[in-house]
Amino acid sequence: MMEPMDIVGKAKEDASLPKATMTKIIKEMLPPDVRVARDAQDLLIECCVEFINLVSSESNDVCNREEKRTIAPEHVLKALEVLGFGEYIEDVYAAYEQHKVETMQDGVRGGGGGKWGNAAEMTEEEAAAEQQRMFAEARARMNGNVPLPKSDTEPTPES
Repeated sequence: MMEPMDIVGKAKEDASLPKATMTKIIKEMLPPDVRVARDAQDLLIECCVEFINLVSSESNDVCNREEKRTIAPEHVLKALEVLGFGEYIEDVYAAYEQHKVETMQDGVRGGGGGKWGNAAEMTEEEAAAEQQRMFAEARARMNGNVPLPKSDTEPTPES
């Protein structure tokens, strides 16, 4: 029996999200005294993957209707509207704008390899600190788009 295929030709069962990262996000979103069963975590991760597939598929349809060959951010925003997730468009757009600003800043810092230069050269501590900073920014955006102060561990332009 053939397995269902997604757009890039991999079996849908191959599509996933990093379990450790997703588990951490789930735990951070709940009060400290709340525990989530492993099966419930797996179900939440599956739902996230399904949501991404749904939005990706609809974004592709929007792109095709406009006779474009590359899915653009506008196609994703339109897909959210078509799918009934219009209340998220403002937050998604704000996250996209923030990403553009950060990407431009990364390019100014030099090397084209992001804030940390070449990611392969990051120490484990730097990688963990960067991951924590990114989690905090995502939480802040999700909880009202409140900007957070810069991390002590982030390199300054002088370093």
